[in-house]
Amino acid sequence: MSTDFSQSDAQRLGSEIREVRKARGLTLNALSQVVSCSTAYLSRIELGTAKVSVALLGEISMALSVDPNWFFPAQAGQGPLERQHVVRAENRRSLSGMYTRTTTELGFEDALLSSSLSGQCYLILSRFPPGSGEPPEPLEGYVFEGEQHAIVLSGEVELRLGDEVIALRAGDSFSYPSQIAHRFRNRTDEEATMVWAMSPVRISW
Repeated sequence: MSTDFSQSDAQRLGSEIREVRKARGLTLNALSQVVSCSTAYLSRIELGTAKVSVALLGEISMALSVDPNWFFPAQAGQGPLERQHVVRAENRRSLSGMYTRTTTELGFEDALLSSSLSGQCYLILSRFPPGSGEPPEPLEGYVFEGEQHAIVLSGEVELRLGDEVIALRAGDSFSYPSQIAHRFRNRTDEEATMVWAMSPVRISW
C-alpha cells in the first residue's frame, strides 16, 4: 500500500474517506479527536489537497473500522483511464463489511460496481441468498434521503414498498424515492441478484 499517487487518486481517496466517515456518523471534529491530525488537515485530505501518510491512513481506517487496503482497489488495464474507471469482475470491492447491520439481518450482500464512491451516484450488485431477508416483526422499512433504481438480474425478490408487497422477477426494474419505507427479501430456494443505482452516495444500512 502506497500513498504516493496522483491528484485525481488523492481526490478519490479523500471522497471515499468522507463517505465512510459520514456512514459511521462521525463529524470531522470527532474523527480528528482520535487520529494524529487536526480537523482542518482532515478536511484537506477529504478534499484531496493534502497528503496522507501510511501511518495516518492506518489511524483513520482504524477509527472508521475499515481495512486500509479497501481504499486501494485493484486496477487493471493498459491505459490510465481504463485503470481508473473500469472495474473488472474479479476486482470488485465488498460493501457489506462496512454496514452497521450484518448480512444476516439485511438478507443480502453488496459489491461495489462503480470505480469509486466519489461521484453523485453509485452502482452496486446485491446478492440475495436463498430464503434470506426475513423481516423482523413488526416490519421495519429503511427510510433515507435520495432515490434508488434497480433491475433484477436473476431469481425473485420480494419488495415491501410502503404498505405494498411486490414480487419482482428477472428482468423487472423499479425506481422510487428512498423516503418511502422499503425492504427486500428472497423467499425462494434460489439465489437472486440485482444491480442498483443509488443517489446520493451512502454506505450505511
